[in-house]
Amino acid sequence: MSHNHSHGNCNDESHDHDHGIPEGEGPRDILYARIDRPNVIALNSESGNGPEVIKPWDQRLDEAVFLESDADDQMIIRVPFTGSVKLRALLLKAGPADQTPAKVSLYSNVDHLDFSDIAGLKPTQEFNVAQGREVGEYHVMSAKFPSVTSITLFFPASQGADTTRVYYVGFLGQWSEKRTEPIVTVYESKPNLADHEKIQGLQSNFSAPPT
Repeated sequence: MSHNHSHGNCNDESHDHDHGIPEGEGPRDILYARIDRPNVIALNSESGNGPEVIKPWDQRLDEAVFLESDADDQMIIRVPFTGSVKLRALLLKAGPADQTPAKVSLYSNVDHLDFSDIAGLKPTQEFNVAQGREVGEYHVMSAKFPSVTSITLFFPASQGADTTRVYYVGFLGQWSEKRTEPIVTVYESKPNLADHEKIQGLQSNFSAPPT
């Protein structure tokens, strides 16, 4: 079978194949199962706290569940992943009509971003959002999103309504496991080694002069 679990080093033609995603989850490189869904957060949302719009592929057109902005037409959605993602595209269904966001700004690997922070921060990439009942696919510049552990979406304004509404957020890309343990192990072993050498050196110097 074509299940290659070699830590993201898939150099063959099937590099974006299904990494154990269940049947019916849509495109082969859909990242629904790689989103840390319980920790998705929405700011300035009246109708939910975030995870509601991270839906399985077969529910992408469902309009019964959505996020709608509260105090004004701005909204932030922060989406963490369970590993490192090479992002290819944002999938977005919003609206209807003038409740569609005018644009969406994407921020890669920025933790705890809120409305006061966002004014001085340049987005990694942004898109104008088209009105429509289908899911829009917004292809990112992959070189700007090579190793994404979280993505923050900022909707700065609606297309005329008092509130912004979002039905579905999804992503396409390649997922690999976070490789933090080997890095931590190497980091810890180097200082220990240096400390041992230093102590031995000092001891030999002190014991050298005659009494």
